[in-house]
Amino acid sequence: MGPLPSLFSSESNDSWKKSSVATFGEFVGTFMFLFLSYTGCQIANMSVDPKDSAPEPNPTVLLYISLSFGTALAINVWVFYRVTGGMFNPAVSLALALVGAISPIRAVMVSIAQVVAGIAAAGVVSALFPGPLVVQTKLGGGTTTTQGLFIEMFLTAELIITILMLAVVKHRATFLAPLGIGLALFIAQLSECCYLGVYFTGGSLNPARSFGPDVIVGGFPGYHWIYWVGPLLGSLLATGFYQALNFLRYQNVNPGQDFDGIGSELMGNPERSE
Repeated sequence: MGPLPSLFSSESNDSWKKSSVATFGEFVGTFMFLFLSYTGCQIANMSVDPKDSAPEPNPTVLLYISLSFGTALAINVWVFYRVTGGMFNPAVSLALALVGAISPIRAVMVSIAQVVAGIAAAGVVSALFPGPLVVQTKLGGGTTTTQGLFIEMFLTAELIITILMLAVVKHRATFLAPLGIGLALFIAQLSECCYLGVYFTGGSLNPARSFGPDVIVGGFPGYHWIYWVGPLLGSLLATGFYQALNFLRYQNVNPGQDFDGIGSELMGNPERSE
């Protein structure tokens, strides 16, 4: 059996059929990821009094929400990685398009699917659970719009760097990429997550994650734009860092980590350094 083709190979002539399959897969995967995440967030927030304008930090609630998002992402990335790459985030789709891992057309198609899936997931959670939907991302704890923007940017950059270095770059640890990606989101959520919009930004890192609940509740805060601009800027920052590493030929700094004959028959064609 020959080497398996790289999932993130450059596709100059991307067919509509393949892009349609990827788009459908991203819709289903994003829906599953956000449905599980929203469900965990909704259940955790049901224990918080919505009339309390400044509740005390509850580590149990924060940990529960962070675990919900992190594990949901890890599981669904593992399931859909072979099919679509398990992006589930327009900011990730942008990064993969910028590094040539997917075509611009596919990036646009899957991004639309991700946003629609976020709306669908929020709608299903709202319909299944009693009470108001309480999974929105909001600024809180005295966070300004500018602070929220940069928090979202840097945390998204961290997540996307993890994706680029573990999933896009093929090496002996690539099979663990979904675990690393899920842990990256878990840590970001743990440091940034909120309940009822009290602390910092809510840890969105994903325009689809923030857009869906606001559509369902029928209201957008005036700073909603930071949940689009912040992650997209983070995508550009992470992509720039990744391209800089490639320009500096990082492969030569710590040789032997990529395809050096160990497991290359499973991971694909060796990467060659000139």
